[in-house]
Amino acid sequence: MKTETIDYILNYFSGLMNEKEALAWRHYSSEYKLTHSENQDTVEKRRKIYLSKGWLTEDEQTLRLLENGIDQFRLNTAERILNENSDKIEFNKCPKCSELARTPKAKQCRFCGYDWH
Repeated sequence: MKTETIDYILNYFSGLMNEKEALAWRHYSSEYKLTHSENQDTVEKRRKIYLSKGWLTEDEQTLRLLENGIDQFRLNTAERILNENSDKIEFNKCPKCSELARTPKAKQCRFCGYDWH
């Protein structure tokens, strides 16, 4: 699956993630913010807060979804969403070159420049 397709599905159809996937995504995002924080002095204090708020998880089943890295998680999640919800996902493709538009409502192709307004 192309990166553009994965991005499209996860950006515009993330509501179709199951509970574990949504929790894993929230965990990854929060962990990323903590590890890339400029103020490393407060990381442990914020980690405890994130755990109490449910932004981080210690659930092994959820963390297993991330064990092969974020790219594999994104691919697996996008594939599952597409396989289980193909009737709910409509790909907005360019009528001229058939490439995937940037958004579901886009009317101009980012690849060939064709405009179908």
